[in-house]
Amino acid sequence: MIILSDNDINYSAPYKVRAIGGGRVFFSTDYGVRYMVSFDRDDNTMRITTYQFVIANANNKPSPRDHKVRETIIAIVEDFFEKNNEVMLYICETGDNKQSMRSRLFEYWFNHYDNKHNFTFLSSSVKDEDGIINYATLISRNDNPNLPKAIKEFGDTIELLNSKPTEDDD
Repeated sequence: MIILSDNDINYSAPYKVRAIGGGRVFFSTDYGVRYMVSFDRDDNTMRITTYQFVIANANNKPSPRDHKVRETIIAIVEDFFEKNNEVMLYICETGDNKQSMRSRLFEYWFNHYDNKHNFTFLSSSVKDEDGIINYATLISRNDNPNLPKAIKEFGDTIELLNSKPTEDDD
């Protein structure tokens, strides 16, 4: 079970975070946007234990550029990795065709993170059968004993998903 501490998160997060259990937290912005952030065990993507990281705009309000959202998300992710030495997957939601923007924004946040040297960050993209590009990122602490397996499995999964079936495969 994932452990998160809203007390520890709120020590460095500019927005007040409330943990609701099960690896889930909520916070609201100065602009009235409510975010739900969760770490859900992912039993479908990889064989090793991974947790899918989800950032959801819970009330679907437009979200202006807000540096305090980035700082709050980073505080949540830091707390996750401090208390859980697990592998995290961030898979961008595709329902509104903004997955490319989400992927770039998340990568920008990570690249400007002071402690990024303590983590392995691998991003990739996969085109599905409908031609929609999906973005996935693997993040792990560098001291995670499963990191070599996670890197190999992530790479193998991306390669498999990107391989085009041939006519002989029918």
